[in-house]
Amino acid sequence: MPMLRADYASLAPSPRVRELLAQLGARQSAPGRCRQPVGIIGPGDGGAEECLAAYQVANALARAGMSIVCGGRGGVMMAASKGASDAGGAAIGILPEEDVSAANPYLTVALPTGIGEMRNALIARASICLVAIGGGMGTLSEVALGLKWGKEIFALHRDIPLPGVKTAQSVDQLVEWTTAWLVSR
Repeated sequence: MPMLRADYASLAPSPRVRELLAQLGARQSAPGRCRQPVGIIGPGDGGAEECLAAYQVANALARAGMSIVCGGRGGVMMAASKGASDAGGAAIGILPEEDVSAANPYLTVALPTGIGEMRNALIARASICLVAIGGGMGTLSEVALGLKWGKEIFALHRDIPLPGVKTAQSVDQLVEWTTAWLVSR
């Protein structure tokens, strides 16, 4: 399994995003914290730009006390897991296999399901909201299920624009929208 570059940089957020992350962090330190993870979804063969974005989003959210859930394998999923892990947060991977042999090394918890790509439904259902970074059929299936179940969905680097998906133009905007939504819950 390929390792990620060690030089992934944390997001340098705008003042508005810093304020929102501080508000989320305060909420996550209180008894009424959000215990449901944010789903970070994207292709297992994500490119450098997608993986950097996944790392930065997961890292920022984990620093504010949020856990993430993903498919637990490579690409965007591994980058998000590393971002959460580097921030001292929890990264949950819901794997399609019956064992953990394909799990990325940055997961806090690896859950083998043995149900193949049907595990995408578990990711979408378990998430408080979904952050889609990049595209592909697996990501599209998670987005479609999230929309069907009324989940809030934020995206970056989308191949196909979908009604109901809020597509950001930058990582900072993606983190701002996601964090603002989490704070408002």
